[in-house]
Amino acid sequence: MLTLLVTWAKAAVLEVQEYVRLQAATWRAAVTRPFYVHDVVEQFEQIGIGSLTVVVLTGFFTGAVLALQTGITLDQFGARPFVGRLVSASMVKELGPVLTGLMLAGRVGSGIAAELGSMVVTDQINALRALGTDPVRKLVVPRVLAGFFMAPVLTIIANTVGVVGGWLIAVFQLRVASSLYWSSIVEGLYFQDAWMGLIKPFCLGYVIVTIGCHVGLRARGGTQGVGRATTNAVVASSVSVIAVDFFVTRLLITLMY
Repeated sequence: MLTLLVTWAKAAVLEVQEYVRLQAATWRAAVTRPFYVHDVVEQFEQIGIGSLTVVVLTGFFTGAVLALQTGITLDQFGARPFVGRLVSASMVKELGPVLTGLMLAGRVGSGIAAELGSMVVTDQINALRALGTDPVRKLVVPRVLAGFFMAPVLTIIANTVGVVGGWLIAVFQLRVASSLYWSSIVEGLYFQDAWMGLIKPFCLGYVIVTIGCHVGLRARGGTQGVGRATTNAVVASSVSVIAVDFFVTRLLITLMY
């Protein structure tokens, strides 16, 4: 039992060490030449535009069900007109960034791990090195930049669509006046809330993409290894989204309030 525990601890420390080394190499490659602009633009399209549909659907139905459930609960206190304030605050501060992060973890994190893992097991990474190309600069940096900058954009879209979904339920299902819904949003949202909802996605997007790259580049064992890497990337990214969200929220609350 003790031997297994020691082995597990050594493996965990090794993974952390390799993850940190990958981040250092990524940061160094991101600020030095050469830059692969075409690859960066391609990843922006794949991660940003490619994830737009799932993010829009998730945001819309989350806002709609949030308005439906909270509207019924607020009726018990005669506070149905405040449904807009609750929906907007929940979407902007918490649900929008987290659900967008989870969708990206499922779609982007798994895709990156599968793609890079396939390149590792078929020796394409070694071929890049043999041709004098840095795999981190060519493969990791474009994906990290795309995830870092597109996650906030997708989160803003999800927040907007979620508020609109809540508005439709509030007006047509809960019979709340449209002007009252929007005025409660304006009165209920503060500048700190908007900043909190905008800072989180940067952290979540970075964590999701870097974990996907790390797990993909560490894939071993042929096609089965690629499958394991894909599963591990989704699980690790999803858990990391929840954990990072907690720590970032705690830090921002301390700094802003």
